[in-house]
Amino acid sequence: MKLSTLCYCLTDERILLALKKKGFGEGKWNGMGGKVEAGETVVQAAVRELEEEVGLMAQDKDLQLVAVIKFFMAGECVSECQVFFVRVWTGEPIESEEMKPQWYSIDKLPFDGMWPGDRVWLPLLLAGKKIQGEEYLDASGQILEKFEWKELSSRNNFSR
Repeated sequence: MKLSTLCYCLTDERILLALKKKGFGEGKWNGMGGKVEAGETVVQAAVRELEEEVGLMAQDKDLQLVAVIKFFMAGECVSECQVFFVRVWTGEPIESEEMKPQWYSIDKLPFDGMWPGDRVWLPLLLAGKKIQGEEYLDASGQILEKFEWKELSSRNNFSR
């Protein structure tokens, strides 16, 4: 199982998504992120991926951890992903070899072009919930078999 990150840039009414142009997840809209490399923290990985993929620079302190989700394909846990929201950054989103960024209204997300579980958990996060979840996909990764989650209270919060 690999440790990975997802980072979503938010304004009051919009969210930055990016179209994956190559590799795993090609053709899907998603947040920016990827796997954690040796010697870096999850937060450092999220900051690095944000800059590499869409040219935005954020500081560690500005990332808000909103979810930890384990992803399963064909019953095997393939990734544990820490999901962050960020509302403070510098720069303007730019297209990279890997990602093509685009702003979306929070109430008009392109769920048909996203991973199947996103339509379940992303609205929970946008509504202010902090969750721990498990997403189960079929072997193709195209069919959501189930998504189980629990909300974390302020007393049972995440540690980084």
